[in-house]
Amino acid sequence: MTRSGLTADELEEPVRSGNRAALARAVTLIESTRADHRAEANTLLDRLLVADNNEREDALRIGISGTPGVGKSTFIEALGTMLVEAGSKVAVLAVDPSSSRTGGSILGDKTRMERLVRMPNAFIRPSPTSGTLGGVAQRTAEVMTLVEAAGHDVVIVETVGVGQSETAVADMTDLFVLLVAPAGGDDLQGIKRGVMELVDLVVVNKADGDLVNLANHTAADYRHALGLLRPRRGTTPPEVLTCSALQSQGVGEVWNNVLQRWTALSETGELTEIRAGQARLAMDQALERTLLASFLSDSTAIESRASLSDAVAARTRAPSSAAADLAHLLLDDH
Repeated sequence: MTRSGLTADELEEPVRSGNRAALARAVTLIESTRADHRAEANTLLDRLLVADNNEREDALRIGISGTPGVGKSTFIEALGTMLVEAGSKVAVLAVDPSSSRTGGSILGDKTRMERLVRMPNAFIRPSPTSGTLGGVAQRTAEVMTLVEAAGHDVVIVETVGVGQSETAVADMTDLFVLLVAPAGGDDLQGIKRGVMELVDLVVVNKADGDLVNLANHTAADYRHALGLLRPRRGTTPPEVLTCSALQSQGVGEVWNNVLQRWTALSETGELTEIRAGQARLAMDQALERTLLASFLSDSTAIESRASLSDAVAARTRAPSSAAADLAHLLLDDH
């Protein structure tokens, strides 16, 4: 039985009223893998979506990525603080990499955003990737539904950084911002073409002190590189801006650019299409997780998988061939 405090009946109204404690419990429910928790989570999400469609305007969903050390947390805190002080409610879904050996995660973003975390109209939730590719947690899309139902009008998804498939966060947010540090030519080569094709905005951070000139040169290099690529959406090319998150310089300009782009998407109707695509993709991903979890919990499947796994390890069966047998077993059972 689902324990008290983690049911749809108990959480729906407190979440919709913006109660942060209830919102935190709802995220815990969403991220749980227990069957009874999953059933309650799905009920809660359905109820919140129905109510949300009638009462709230769309929140702005923004994905932010960048290599480790580029200053993502500092930038997000500067941006989030500015927005909260201007009257917005901001949710930060900070995804930390999980250990592939232990499953553990440092989950340190709350300690790195000391000022923002104390603001009543800010909600920061670090979540582990738990082995999920793409630098986002399995339930990030569902958690976005929760925080939006709680009245947060800006939702920031911070990914673990360039090097994994950034398509995941780009597909679940409205705009994708890449943070980069002042760097030379060789360092610029480390940013992959695939990532650059996803961005709506590139921000060169740490443009202060002795790094100002280098930051300006880096921005010029990125403008040239982006000029060679087809814009992600329409004919509006991504812009390259500089800022110093540490000194809160240029952060307002970055936000104005984001807001202008998002407003344009809303006015042309493209945002509606984007949101529909996000919802369809989330359903497909949930279907994959549900089918796999159901299959691997079946006793016959467990035995077959163990036997085929041994055969693959002994190199008497090809992995793809063994996987095909398991897939046939799943189809035969259904």
